[in-house]
Amino acid sequence: MRRIATVLFAICAVAAVTAAVARERPDDPLFWRVSAPQDVDALPAPDARIPREAGPLAEALAATTRQLRAAVQRWGGAARVPRDVTYLALHHQRMLRVMANHRELGDATLQRLPRDVRGEARDTVRARRHLAQIPRSPGRLPRLRVAGAAPAAELRRHYDAAQKRFGVHWSVLASINFVESAFGRVRSASEAGARGPMQFLPATWREYGMGGDIDDPRDAILAAANYLERSGARRDLDGALFAYNHSTSYVRAIRRFAARMRGDERAYLTYYAWQVYVRTASGTRRLTGPR
Repeated sequence: MRRIATVLFAICAVAAVTAAVARERPDDPLFWRVSAPQDVDALPAPDARIPREAGPLAEALAATTRQLRAAVQRWGGAARVPRDVTYLALHHQRMLRVMANHRELGDATLQRLPRDVRGEARDTVRARRHLAQIPRSPGRLPRLRVAGAAPAAELRRHYDAAQKRFGVHWSVLASINFVESAFGRVRSASEAGARGPMQFLPATWREYGMGGDIDDPRDAILAAANYLERSGARRDLDGALFAYNHSTSYVRAIRRFAARMRGDERAYLTYYAWQVYVRTASGTRRLTGPR
């Protein structure tokens, strides 16, 4: 029986366009030494053309990924997403969406990418393809309501606290938070009635929520870790993830995203800076971000 529903059509996160604040704690897991800031005049437009040939697309994705990583390092996650990260992340996201949706072009592009960006692109594209394989509920999609998310560094602390208490790695919890609600930015309930940043059905929340608030990021992350731990995550993470959402494609997607975040925390901040897209009768539409 499927106990927790997912908002799969809201996989991408909204990014606020505000100035970054420098980090001052070199012992913080989201701190890096940084380089000079990105020239804002060189940022890609929100509707910049995406190449539809493998060679040019690989070149554009490699350049954008490197610029985005430098911008993410300067940001560090403590403040709201700065302007350069917002625009670069949107361009990065749009290219990877094209690669995921157009398999032949995407696979050819992956083969042409340089090694330093190929792994992240491969895992992200394949994770998105896994999510696309999950059967959708028939009928009319619920209307999405979006709002701001808790700061990335704050969420990271909640993941750490849940990992320490329940033994579920922070990257797994971040991946679920990403897929289920775009890090808490999608505030509407799913078609199955699941709610909150980790998309709990109310009945499941009563059992695993430990008296917390289903809509509170900290409480929801702890409850998800509690659910996974009690579902056997310490012994069989794949089995626990399958209990969370009865789909092998879901399990594979979470694993891909988590592996990428675990290997490089800049990937976590990159996904956090992505925008929210929604499926409509005529295709997909971006709900958030610069116009």
